[in-house]
Amino acid sequence: MTEKISKRLVVDTSVIIAVILNEATKPILVELTRDVRLIAPRSLPWEMGNAFSAMFKRKRLSVAEATTAFQIYQHLPISLVEVSFETALHLSAQLNIYAYDAYLLACALKYQSPLLSLDKKLVQSAKQLNIAVLEVTL
Repeated sequence: MTEKISKRLVVDTSVIIAVILNEATKPILVELTRDVRLIAPRSLPWEMGNAFSAMFKRKRLSVAEATTAFQIYQHLPISLVEVSFETALHLSAQLNIYAYDAYLLACALKYQSPLLSLDKKLVQSAKQLNIAVLEVTL
């Protein structure tokens, strides 16, 4: 695990879901996000919906549980910020990644902030762009 390297930190859906659903990484994630300003692109709520729908397909979560989880998410202190759509499109093409991931990378680049994610592919993409990453290992 690396140390906090900024007062601002970009968080993705994997982090939020791990915290909300009390996954094994929750204590580490809570500690890493203490005393920092959490930011994410404005696409985050839509990505949360996409993640919940994927959990429905795998029978991991019910609609009622997802609704409760989303209500918890809405109370988390995460600032939704603007990112350049054009930058995200270029990153998506350059790295062969989905737009949602490119929005997160564009956010980290624009705000010169490290990324906290449990998504190994996203972490690898961030490293290719020399974005600082806080990695969580159990």
